[in-house]
Amino acid sequence: MATITAATSRIGIQCNFEPLKHHNFNSCIKFSLSIPSISSPNFSFHKPSLHTMPANSFRANASSAIELEASSRGGIGANDLLIVGPGVLGRLVAERWREEYPGCQIFGQTMTTDHHDELIKMGISPSSRETKFTSKFPYVIYCAPPSRTEDYPGDVRDAALKWSGEGTFLFTSSSAPYDCSDNGSVDEDGPIVPIGRNPRTDILLKAEEVVLEFGGCVVRLAGLYKEFRGAHTYWLHKGTLDIRPDHILNLIHYEDAASLSVTILKKRLRSWIFLGCDNHPLSRQELMDLVNKSGKFEKKFEGFTGTSGPLGKKLNNSKTRAELGWEPKYPSFAQFLGVSD
Repeated sequence: MATITAATSRIGIQCNFEPLKHHNFNSCIKFSLSIPSISSPNFSFHKPSLHTMPANSFRANASSAIELEASSRGGIGANDLLIVGPGVLGRLVAERWREEYPGCQIFGQTMTTDHHDELIKMGISPSSRETKFTSKFPYVIYCAPPSRTEDYPGDVRDAALKWSGEGTFLFTSSSAPYDCSDNGSVDEDGPIVPIGRNPRTDILLKAEEVVLEFGGCVVRLAGLYKEFRGAHTYWLHKGTLDIRPDHILNLIHYEDAASLSVTILKKRLRSWIFLGCDNHPLSRQELMDLVNKSGKFEKKFEGFTGTSGPLGKKLNNSKTRAELGWEPKYPSFAQFLGVSD
């Protein structure tokens, strides 16, 4: 069985840490991730060995200056879930989780209190970042984006410290770290953007590394969309854009991202990286042609005028589907819109 060492950083930084092992797929690539001050994951198909984390570190003490009221109503149950960042995706995860476990408690940690009333109406017990819990959670999913924090990996670590180590800790990442910009094909084992090339992917990779340290799982999601949310709605609003039309995109519907996340949570796996996409990549032009053809939108997209710039990649997550036994509800953007490709 091949193990490959990571394509994530080729910047010549010496890393003396014991490599952290996590699961990949049958034709796996093992990559060495040379990130300063954190250990490098070693992709392999066997049971991970968490050298950097002592066995009892899942139960690190947390102060309890503030306690969430719901956590004292009989404590945290075996199927209770904490959602860090209960936005569009997080709320769909909550709905699916409650379908699976009707008697569970679901908690939602937010940056502000702006939407707490909405969460309460959905049966989600809201809390803030400062809330301290008397117990840890068997299931934790991190859905918050990096745009509203100065220390994203640190926030992910704080969430990991709320995990009991029993069920699953899942981080919803992005497919951006896959290193391909020529419209080529990439699967779960594809090469990773080197650290130092792109600040956006640096943040994601460092956050992923924290998750793998704790034995959590990562799902790298393609472009999320629903009818009136996603790249197509932004471009439709603009009407015309000076970007190239042949750049390949990859998509996954919000509902499918939620169902994939719940499937991973239920599997109770350790240190796996999965990929979430619909396996139907399409160009920017093809995407907007489908939008115009659907008749579902009042405006018509006029076109792309760019002729230069990087291309995209064609993602395929067949290994994720085979491992998890998961299939999307919406196999393609065209089928979601109800039109032929």
